[in-house]
This record gives sequence, C-alpha cells and structure tokens, in this order.
Amino acid sequence: MRTIALEEHFATSEYIAGPGRKLKERAEREGGRIANLVRDLVDVDAGRVAAMDAAGVTMQALSLTSPGVEQLPVEEAKAVARATNAAIGEAVRRRPDRFFGLASTPLLDPSAAIGEMERAIAEDGCKGLVINGHLRGRYLDDRFFWPVLARAEALRLPVYLHPTPSPQAVVEAWYGGLKPAVTEMMAGFGWGWHVETALHLLRMVLGGVFDAHPGLQIVIGHMGETLPFMMERFNAMPQSATGLDKPVASYLRDNVHYTFAGFNTLPNFLQLLLEVGVDRMMFSADHPYQSMAKGRAFLDALPVSPDDREKIAHRNAERLFGV
Repeated sequence: MRTIALEEHFATSEYIAGPGRKLKERAEREGGRIANLVRDLVDVDAGRVAAMDAAGVTMQALSLTSPGVEQLPVEEAKAVARATNAAIGEAVRRRPDRFFGLASTPLLDPSAAIGEMERAIAEDGCKGLVINGHLRGRYLDDRFFWPVLARAEALRLPVYLHPTPSPQAVVEAWYGGLKPAVTEMMAGFGWGWHVETALHLLRMVLGGVFDAHPGLQIVIGHMGETLPFMMERFNAMPQSATGLDKPVASYLRDNVHYTFAGFNTLPNFLQLLLEVGVDRMMFSADHPYQSMAKGRAFLDALPVSPDDREKIAHRNAERLFGV
C-alpha cells in the first residue's frame, strides 16, 4: 500500500552546526541515540530511502527540524530558510518519487517570506509550508503575518504547524521549580509542545484567521495536539462573544488536518476519528524521532475499512498536497 509520511524531519550539516547546535552538543556529549538522531537528520539520500523501504513508507514530506527558523533574527532566518529549502530541492531532484518538501520561510519579514515561499515552490519541490510554532512570542493570529497566510491560501499551500517550546516566561512560570530534567520534558514532548501548538491554533481560530482566509488549510500532528478531547468545551464559547462566523469546533473540522506523528495509540486515533472524520486524517511517523516501522505497523492494524486505510495512508495527502 502506498504510504505518504508528512511530519518527517531533516537538517543540513550547517544547520546542526548553527541554529541546531544544542542537538549537536548533546550528540558529542552523550553519543548513542542522540548521535544516531543527528546522523539520520542529515541523511536525505540512500540511508533514508533504505529506512523508508524497510518500513514500507513510499514518500516523505521533508521539513526542517525544530526549532526551525522561527526563533532566529530575521536576516539569519532568511539565509537559513533559503539554504534548507535548497537542500530539500536537491533531495527532491535526486528522488522525486520519494520526497517532496515543506518550505521554511522568514515570517518576521512577510514580504521576504512570500518571496521565499514562491521560490521554494517553483524551484525546490515544496508543496506546502512548515511553521515551527510562535515567532519569538508572536502568533499567527497577529495580522502582521496575514499577507503570508493569504498567499498560502491563494496558492493552495497547506501549512504544517509544528510544535516549539513556549516563550521562556511561560516555561518558567509553568514548569519552573521542578527537577531540570523534568522541566525540560514537561516543557517539551511530555506536555508543553502539544498544548502550545493547540493554543496557537486556537488563537488563529479566535483571532479570525479562518473567517478572513476560509480556504487556508492547516495540518497538525500528534493526533491533534490534545484538541479532540476539548471539542465540546470549545463550542461552549458562544458566537455572540467570539464574533466568529461559526462555532469554534467547526473550524477545527473544516480548516485543519491531523496526522499521527508517533502517537501510535488506538484510543487517541478513535477519538480523533469520531471528532473530525477519516477525510481529515493522514499518516506521519515523526522520523527520525520516532519509528517509521512502528507507525506503519499501527496503520496496518487500524480497525478501519480498506478504503479508509488508503485515505489515511496516501489519498488524503495526495489530494491536499497535490502529490
């Protein structure tokens, strides 16, 4: 069965030596799993393709690993976005049957972001955007960013909204005072990444992004970043107060798509399926942070019809990204 994986990360060696140097320092200090992670991030050639073959993954959407370019000064963000998108382009030209890209853009300069978006689509095999969370504490409900969103809408480019740590003041207030290792986990994969992404998306809804740009399509991972559990409560916010055209949960069903991203658990899957329907669900493995093989095995074992399994595995992604 054809399988397209949508939250699959990479980095250039230059990125690992620069903005991603914390990961490089950990790899040098700890070796083992972290060193292997760095090795797999920078491999967008034969090694990655062999791992995809072994796991039964047909295509990957390559996106720059967190923290991406969103926390960088604007001029550095411009240079890093262009270099990493160009690296995606090289990988796509080598193996157009196995890769496409999600472009990084320097959003703190909207004009430059639009230019880089259009260049990456035309030259580098990119079919959408990746945004690694807030922009130095600013969220996409800020109208400063809306020209970029409007251009993505016009070009029918999906936006993958990926987690990033909350602003430092939030990290200190919510997770400070714990053991350092616990603070790091809670601010990251244990909780913070997911509720931060959910908050970001809710700000977009409540800030009127989708009323202004009804064709804009967002993708989030991790079986919905906690959002499916809260659908009923979101709709308790009356439209007389929000001023929106629709109930909050309607936007989460009409403008958002959801991927696995390593959340290979049946209860999470079933709740998401019941809340948003199979046409809004797509496969991802979160390579190399999570196992492609485990993700594919989970997909194969889902209690759904063959037709629905194919929608999740590839047909929904083909329709959304045009691949």
